Order: sequence, then C-alpha cells, then structure tokens
Amino acid sequence: MKYLKLSVTLLLLNCQATLLAQLPRADGYKGIWFTLGQVTQYGDKYSGGLGTYTSSHVPVAIYAKSVDKTFFVYGGTTGEKDRHLLIMLSYYDHAKNEVPKPVIVYDKKGVDDPHDNASLSIDEQGYIWVYVSGRNTSRLGLIFKSKQPYSIDDFEQIREAEITYPQPWWVTGKGFIHLFTKYTKGRELYWSTSADGRTWTPDQKLAGMGGHYQVSNMHNGTLYTVFNYHPGGNVDKRTNCYLLKSADMGNTWTTIDGKPVQTPLTNKQHPALVKDYEAEGKMVYLNDLNFDAEGNPVILAVISRHHAPGPQGDPREWVTMHWKKGKWHFNTITTSTHNYDMGSLYFDKNRWTIIGPTETGPQRWGTGGEMVKWESADNGQTWRRPQVLTHHSQRNHSYARRPLNAHPGFYAFWADGNADSLSKSVLYFTNDKGQVYQLPYDMTPSTQHPVPVR
Repeated sequence: MKYLKLSVTLLLLNCQATLLAQLPRADGYKGIWFTLGQVTQYGDKYSGGLGTYTSSHVPVAIYAKSVDKTFFVYGGTTGEKDRHLLIMLSYYDHAKNEVPKPVIVYDKKGVDDPHDNASLSIDEQGYIWVYVSGRNTSRLGLIFKSKQPYSIDDFEQIREAEITYPQPWWVTGKGFIHLFTKYTKGRELYWSTSADGRTWTPDQKLAGMGGHYQVSNMHNGTLYTVFNYHPGGNVDKRTNCYLLKSADMGNTWTTIDGKPVQTPLTNKQHPALVKDYEAEGKMVYLNDLNFDAEGNPVILAVISRHHAPGPQGDPREWVTMHWKKGKWHFNTITTSTHNYDMGSLYFDKNRWTIIGPTETGPQRWGTGGEMVKWESADNGQTWRRPQVLTHHSQRNHSYARRPLNAHPGFYAFWADGNADSLSKSVLYFTNDKGQVYQLPYDMTPSTQHPVPVR
C-alpha cells in the first residue's frame, strides 16, 4: 500500500509540475493601446488600439487545416487602460466556435510599444513558432517554439537576436527563410535561413538605400517581398515601391520578370522598381501582398501626399499594383483619412476582396475608422462596397490582418481603440460573409464563444 501511495504522490507532483510549467493565461482579450506622441492639430501620427500592428509583422495568423484552428498572435495588455505590452497567442476553434483564454508567451516587462509585437509560423510537424520583434539593439528579438504540435500551452525560447519586424516563412522540406529589419544604416532589410529554427545562417542584407519597410508572402515555394525606401533615412519621406523574389531560400534573388539581381540593393533606380512615386511627390504605406488566381502578385498600399495626419495628406488613395501580362497595372479603390489606415487583400478565384478601415470613424483624423468590405470582379479595375462591417463605433477600428491560408470563418482580425485618448482596446474578427465577432474582453471559463456584433 505504501508503494501505491508513493506512486500516487509522485504522479500528483508530476501533474503539478506540468501545470506550473505551462504558460500563464490572460483573463480575456485586451489589446494594447499606443501613442507615438507626435501630435499635431489633427492628432497623433498614429495611435489607438494597435494590437495587430504593424503591416510589417507577417504573418500574424495562420489557419491549420489538420486541427481546424486559426492560430493568431497580438499585442495584449494587463488591464483596461494599462500600457504594459504582453505577447499574446491564441486560436479560434472552427468546429467548436470557441476561443480559449489567451496565452502570455512573453511579458515585455514595462515596454508599451507595439513595434515589439510578434509574428507567427507553423512548421510541417505542427510546431508553433512565435517571433517576437525587438527594437534596434536596445531590445533584442526573441524566437519561441511550442513544446507540442498545435499546442499553445508551453514554449521554449530558442533564440535571441537583432530582429525587428519579423517575417518568418516555413518552406516544407527546407526550413525557415526569415525576412527582418536591422537598424544598421536606417531600417535596412536582411534575411537568414535555418533548417530547424535553431541554427541560422549569417544575416545577409537585402536592401539598404537609407531604410525600408516591407511586406512579404509565399506562393508555390517562391518568396516575394515588396518594400519602399526612405530618402536619407527619413521614414516621413517613405516612397517608391520595389519587388524582389527568391525561389531557392534566398540563394538567388530576381526581379518580377526573372532578372537576377545583386544584393543588397543600394540604388533607388533599380530594375526591381515597381513605380517611382518619389517623382510624383507621393509617399507609400504598404499594406499587403497577395496573389491572384493565376499566381500574379498584387500589392495593396495607401498613397499619401504628407506624413502628418489631417487634410494636408489628402487624397490618401488605396491602390493596387497588379503584375499581369508582363507589366504593372495600377488601380484606385477608394480614399480614407489617415496614412496608417491599414487593410488586407484576398482572392477567391476571380473575386478580389479588401477589408480595411476606409470609412471615417468616430476619431475622424485618427488611425483607423469603420471597417469596410470592398469587392472587385474585374481584376481590380473597378470596386464596389457591398458592406460596412462596423457601425456607430465608439472607437476607431484599425489594422485588419489576413491570416495565412485564411479560413472563411476567420477571415480578418483587428483591434479598436480611441485614436485621440487612452482607452480600452477590444479585438474582433470577421468571417468572409461580413459577420463580425468580438473576442471576449473578460473571461471566467477556460473557453468561450465569440460574441456576434450586429
């Protein structure tokens, strides 16, 4: 009997140790609120609920078909008006229509800046990788790996390195190719590869013309990256649009039409140039990159005339840049009121869809607005607005993000927040039909159904 008691005691101790090893859970979905502090008469350069910020954190959500779940990361916080950044991870269970309490992967320990938000990857064995952005060399980036496939319960820290704006892409049978930024001579673009996520090749510079922001995506094993450039290193002068691609894990890079290039790019007049917006005196805010039914890349961007908020930047045009039949085609969808009104681009056969905050919100000149669904049936030449997804909101909605392999039931997700003053920030998602759901802000049970927003 004493041996049985001893075995039971050891079993209980092991169970307790397992529970203690699991990551802490938050009591609901509370997004981080942020202000850059560059305030004009029309408000901040950008501010509000930025839990799904930035467009240069890619991907931030992934649908995993084998478990029928969409996993997602976001910048969370500890309370309604707290500014304490927590790197959060959770999932939406499509079969059960529920979400668990989100996991705190990493506590940023006093940092309130959503530039430190994370990106997400899932390898072919189902292990979840969370890439936490750093900020220059003052805060190094971190890489975490789940201890079990498709599980958010526990993670191990794999790496600490100089990583900002992480964009990790897993290539089946090959491993990771990771695009990121280092503050070497401005915000310059780099890449590195790893077969297992643990041992990495030396960082290699992709572009260094004074600074860049990029968005990227994979199509049939080829990685595409689109980036602007910052004249003199000044992000307030960001302009132009460039595209490079690699089909061999970064061993070679080419232009859209297959011409090999030498990296890093240092000349702004380069064959990779999609359009010379600098010559037009315009600024480029990159939103998304996706592929049409034929595999052609399509870029979504907001084009502005001034870096500061307010009417001096108008018209702020939402545009697509579409590579088709050997040349770029440019079309305008609509206009909005802020440079950092960010949306995402989707393709379903010949139907193009954009979800983004193009409708003026309660904070007129602030980041975000009311979320809108736009559609095109003629390759982006003309657009219609079948739905305004949010109505009569108290706070602006911002940064609508597209999951990788997006499932119709969890098509885009974002956060809200008052762009003019510190506020709570609630997280939402929509299905492909435009039904919006609120993720539970406060949770007592371990799982809960999202609440439909009518």
